[in-house]
This record gives sequence, structure tokens and C-alpha cells, in this order.
Amino acid sequence: MRKLTMPELNRLDVSDYHNVKKIPAIIILDNVRSMENVGSFFRTADAFRIEAIYLCGITARPPHREIHKTALGADESVDWKYFETTSEACEHLQSEGYRIFAVEQVENSIRLSDFKAPEKSAYIFGNEVDGVDDEVLKYCEQAVEIPQEGTKHSLNVSVSGGILMYHLFCDLKNLI
Repeated sequence: MRKLTMPELNRLDVSDYHNVKKIPAIIILDNVRSMENVGSFFRTADAFRIEAIYLCGITARPPHREIHKTALGADESVDWKYFETTSEACEHLQSEGYRIFAVEQVENSIRLSDFKAPEKSAYIFGNEVDGVDDEVLKYCEQAVEIPQEGTKHSLNVSVSGGILMYHLFCDLKNLI
């Protein structure tokens, strides 16, 4: 066994990445505090060719050294927009025909393993302490929950993002 070399990995360059078809899904970060978490979202969104990331409220935005360090340059490949509030982002997406889902532990949430990702969908990830803001939940048609069987009640937000984006990729990769 040997590791593949960079040329063998056959990765896209940034200009080619901007021109390839993406998974029709938007990631919304609702007041995420950690720049490292933001960078991780960019890096994972790049890996799974997610359409865009919407950064809302206090969520840091590129260009920033701490985001770039974790994103490894994906902050330059993945499209992103900033909104003062997450509600503004949701209203914009609804006007564009997107279905909005929270990634949160709420009453009547659907387990990720039972969730079939629709096209043109958006997924809200909340603040590391408080989760998705209660005011923002009213924009969501459903909440998706990542099941956890251990002693802790939550995962790191960027870990949750990675799990969900992989699920989206598996469900929607036939569209790219």
C-alpha cells in the first residue's frame, strides 16, 4: 500500500472548481463563533461540492487568517454570502425556492438516517453554545438530527456539518 501523490489525486484547481456543477444545497451558519469551525465548513463544503455557505450574524467571514488556515484555501473555492441575520438568509432562500431544514435536536426531528435530501435545500447549523436560534426555527420545515448514543448531548458543529454534507453528497451526487 502507498499513499497517492497529488497528481494522482486529480483534484480540480480553483477556477475549474467554480465551473463544475455543485450539489444543490446551501449551508447556513447561524452565529457560529469559532473561526476554525467556519474554516472546517468551507473545507468540507469544497470536498463534497456544496453549492454555497451563508454566513450570518457574528459568524466570521473570509478573508481571515484563522479561517484560511483551517479551510486550506477552500474559502477561495466555495461560494459564500454574508447576511446580517439568519432570518434574512432564510427569507432570501425561500424566495429562491429553497426548502430549509435545521440541523438540531428538537421535538419531532427526523433522524439523519431516515432523511432523504431534496434538491434546492438549505441546512442551518447553530451557535456552538445555543444551537439554532429559536426565531430561526420558524423558517424550517423540518429538523434533521444526527443520532448520538454516548454520554454527550451534542457534537462539535463542524463535525455535524461534515456528517450532514457527506449525507447530502450520497443522496444528491447523481445531480453533479
